[in-house]
Amino acid sequence: MTEYSLREHTADVAVEATADTLGGVFAAVADGLAAAHCDEIRSAGERFDVTVRAEGREALLFDYLDELIYRRDVDDVLPAENDASVRRDGDEWVVEASALGVPLDRIDAREVKAVTYSEMRLEEDEEGWHAYVVFDV
Repeated sequence: MTEYSLREHTADVAVEATADTLGGVFAAVADGLAAAHCDEIRSAGERFDVTVRAEGREALLFDYLDELIYRRDVDDVLPAENDASVRRDGDEWVVEASALGVPLDRIDAREVKAVTYSEMRLEEDEEGWHAYVVFDV
């Protein structure tokens, strides 16, 4: 089970996501980021890979989403249909992910400026993983 929903947050937008695995919740938040950009995403483009390392899980989620926004800005693509796996590697956490790079000229996109640490939550309970992330729009 992997799902996300968009939540209004003052002048920003938040993504609330749940999944059975840590990688699944990372991918669900990334799919929510794509949904915050536009209402309809066409399945067009080429997949690309992303690997990010960080010292903690929350920092890894932040850096992963920040990398997706960077790729959007540099490559002119919206990362969609995200897939991610997360693992511990010594003292670091690693996310190895892929996304479909939907060309921005094929969608009517709103601007999402940045991921924030404001109110960020990443938790596990008996039902799985839960995340809440606020994006600056």
